[in-house]
Amino acid sequence: MFKQALVVAVAAGWIGAAGAAQQFGVEVYPGAAPAPEVAKALKESMQVEGGTFTTADSVEKVTAFYKRQPGLKENPGTDKESSSFMGKGVMVTVQNPWMDMKTGAKKASTLVSIVKQ
Repeated sequence: MFKQALVVAVAAGWIGAAGAAQQFGVEVYPGAAPAPEVAKALKESMQVEGGTFTTADSVEKVTAFYKRQPGLKENPGTDKESSSFMGKGVMVTVQNPWMDMKTGAKKASTLVSIVKQ
């Protein structure tokens, strides 16, 4: 079962050569859980391709991780609730709280979106 899941993850581009999960060549925040329902909503409502992930870690901690990623540049406007980065043909956004586009419910986890530009 694990081998099969690993093969799917590698084929989908979620895991790179170093073993870190990736989306469009950008490292996914370690330990973040995929949120495919959010990615589906983004595609349906905004016609964008992206991977979405959630974590219990703070925006500040996740932002610090992406600041260290080569090829990404932080956009102006970072605060305790959100940050964003551009580079490598993607835009990375980090936000907490965030709104579930399908239900309108406010979520208290941190959402990381990696969207192809």
